[in-house]
Amino acid sequence: MKKITVNELVEIIGAELKVIASHDHRESSNEITGVSTDTRTIEPGDCFFAIQGPNFDGHDYLAEAFEKNASCAVISKSIDELKLTKKPLLKVRDTINALGSLALHYREKMNFKVIAITGSAGKTTTRQIIHTVLAQRFYAHQSPKNFNNNIGLPLTILSADPDTEIIVAELGSNQTGEISYLSNIARPDIALITNIRPAHLAGFGYLGAIIKEKASITDGLRKNGMLIVKAGFKKRLEPFIDKNINCITFGTSESSDINAKNISLAGTASCFTIDNTTVELPLPGKANLRNALAAWAVCRQFGIKIDEFARAIKTIKPIPMRTEIIQLGNLTILNDCYNANPASMKNALQILPTLNTNKNRRLVFICADMNELGQHAKSFHKKLGKNIANANIDLLLTVGTLSKITAGAAKKSAEQKLKIKSFHDTYSACNNLQKFIKDSDIILVKGSREAKLELAVEKLKQLFSSG
Repeated sequence: MKKITVNELVEIIGAELKVIASHDHRESSNEITGVSTDTRTIEPGDCFFAIQGPNFDGHDYLAEAFEKNASCAVISKSIDELKLTKKPLLKVRDTINALGSLALHYREKMNFKVIAITGSAGKTTTRQIIHTVLAQRFYAHQSPKNFNNNIGLPLTILSADPDTEIIVAELGSNQTGEISYLSNIARPDIALITNIRPAHLAGFGYLGAIIKEKASITDGLRKNGMLIVKAGFKKRLEPFIDKNINCITFGTSESSDINAKNISLAGTASCFTIDNTTVELPLPGKANLRNALAAWAVCRQFGIKIDEFARAIKTIKPIPMRTEIIQLGNLTILNDCYNANPASMKNALQILPTLNTNKNRRLVFICADMNELGQHAKSFHKKLGKNIANANIDLLLTVGTLSKITAGAAKKSAEQKLKIKSFHDTYSACNNLQKFIKDSDIILVKGSREAKLELAVEKLKQLFSSG
């Protein structure tokens, strides 16, 4: 982040300066070298934004922030000043909005380009591919982890160095209006929608609302900016976007502006050609192939040539808990447990049988609930059960109440022998894995974030790691 003074910050976020160290007005000229919302990672010179959440209140950590030499703090509550080291307190109505205002100011003052990515699935993988490729030629900065909400996006922008040329950012949403707000902070030069599927229906209600929400990524699109979308969704987005926006499509069909030929999907990777150039993607599944095409649609806008793209993409590393393949002796784990919705479940199930190259190993699915599906939850879990039956799974271990519905639907639909065991929670499943898993199994582990199925992956590592 480019340094600013406390006085400048007061002006940018419209704050009231409450306390000045030793009542010396020169203190307000002190430099701010970064921002933080977490005292565990705060650095000297950072401005601490006291964020309030459902289970925490940053105002409780002001003293700790100043003990770690924070330059100032942005607050929204009245503070007992006598209990704090005398440092500037900048009072605002809403600290999250103030953080967003600072990020927008920083974005407008800097010369970097912004690529904003949204979608029901594939955001993180696509972001990682884009950043890996562009970083070969540009000073590129990307979202740490999945920083994609009204706190994470501003922190992504503000953590970019002044010399940054390109920021690759994620924009997430689980209710109406969030992406528009984030887009108007990011002010993207390129907006990318990876896909649109049923997800977070508890907040949106129906698919049409999700389509409209994803389309709002164009609300902050800069003049002459570009929208990139999966070909199949373009027409459904058109009612919600300016017809004058430059839009290009990607996909596996020839009707897409950006597509691939000679597609070969192997168990752990895929291979395809673009402009007569072979591209080897070391990530499994057709969904990751589409993520790569989306990335190419973006990268070519920055003058990247297809041979450069092909060289860079070969170096992509699997992202933990996102179609990550883990080999433990003869045991294979497809670790896709970061999150889940109906579309990503379907994608993962398509990958699983491709890993069974000899056709003589058991396919196992450790499946947890898909959350935030609202009134549609039961129907989606029933449909998942039918998909599991059609995927020739040998053993299904379910975790959670909704996944028990999946188990019932799978048992009813399965024509082949399908062994099923349901558990109330992940801890119960972990304590019983040794009873069900064989050392030559191929195991898909997937569920929504709340299930914490990474605990099952760690348990499998304990059980089957050599030595």
